[in-house]
Amino acid sequence: MKRIGFILCSISLLLYVSCSDESDLALTPIPQNSITITNAFSNLIFSSPLDLQSPEDGTNRIFVAEKGGVIKTFENRELVEDASTFLDISSRTATTSELGLLGIAFHPKYSTNGFLYVTYTPSEDLAVISRFKVSETDINTIDESSETILLQIPQPFTNHNGGQLAFGSDGYLYIASGDGGGSGDPNGNAQNLDNLLGKILRIDVNMEDPGLNYAIPTDNPFVGDENARSEIYAYGLRNPWRFSFDVQTNTIWTGDVGQDELEEINIIEKGGNYGWNILEGTSCYQNTDCNTTRTIGPVFEYGHSTNDKSITGGYVYRGTKIPELNGYYIYGDFVSGRIWALDQSGNNQLLLGTGLGISSFGTDASNELYICSFDGKIYQLMADN
Repeated sequence: MKRIGFILCSISLLLYVSCSDESDLALTPIPQNSITITNAFSNLIFSSPLDLQSPEDGTNRIFVAEKGGVIKTFENRELVEDASTFLDISSRTATTSELGLLGIAFHPKYSTNGFLYVTYTPSEDLAVISRFKVSETDINTIDESSETILLQIPQPFTNHNGGQLAFGSDGYLYIASGDGGGSGDPNGNAQNLDNLLGKILRIDVNMEDPGLNYAIPTDNPFVGDENARSEIYAYGLRNPWRFSFDVQTNTIWTGDVGQDELEEINIIEKGGNYGWNILEGTSCYQNTDCNTTRTIGPVFEYGHSTNDKSITGGYVYRGTKIPELNGYYIYGDFVSGRIWALDQSGNNQLLLGTGLGISSFGTDASNELYICSFDGKIYQLMADN
């Protein structure tokens, strides 16, 4: 593995990123073998879980999105026995390859407006971001007829769809979109500002601009640029598989799945270009024209030599059950099942090997961290004491 600092002020590769004192970014090392993993809800099983979220509505519920188009909800209690169906759009969802129900997010005012946002693929050539509303008579059921499609993103292939959704502290909805698939981004989507692929997008779901079911935040970086889509917040990403906000600092972290050699973790800046497909991580991709002007390098990258081959982005830990993880970005690899802790200075520590197909991370109302696995179970990190 190759370690690089978050901000290397002397390297021209990392332009227009503000410099910081790395001593402020390094954290105390985590004691070796101090972290373990447990089945968080031993009575429950899910079908290819891809996302886990909890609304700020005081009900202490957890919601799990399954690839096939179903969202399940249950009480956040270790011995809970049943999970009910919150939303079922399986009949509307194509699931070939990496398609499916890819991400969910609750409106910050969900407790009063009942709005749920989802990314899913209704066909093999399209991804949509839609809004649904909770039933007026049952808080554990979505009114399936309430769908409003906000945004449609054409998909040239059936992989690299991204799909994560999250609200920032600014109240805007952030959307991860992959490069549309195909080896090496054959259409050059990630560097093309005229489409929405290979990007982090930002929209205002509380307002509507003419002809849209949302509004463009006026301070989005490409507003007024006739050669760029105004929804774009950052670009140059291959398949940003899970991004999240640090709830303490509002920093945006994302894992970006690599092509042949390198997996990377990026800290997203407004207007930032993260290099794909000019770069794979910090390396020039396929010896093409490697113009790295105004690109931003990853805070960390790792190679494929030890069966680590597909990064799953996680969260900066801000719970209370494992104090030694506080401030660390916790992430994993779908293929190897290994889980690491990373700080902003680029110090990376292996926490444990799980052998799981880690598809996503999520947090509950107390910011405790959970792991979605393709064995159908939801796991939780624990202090081994």
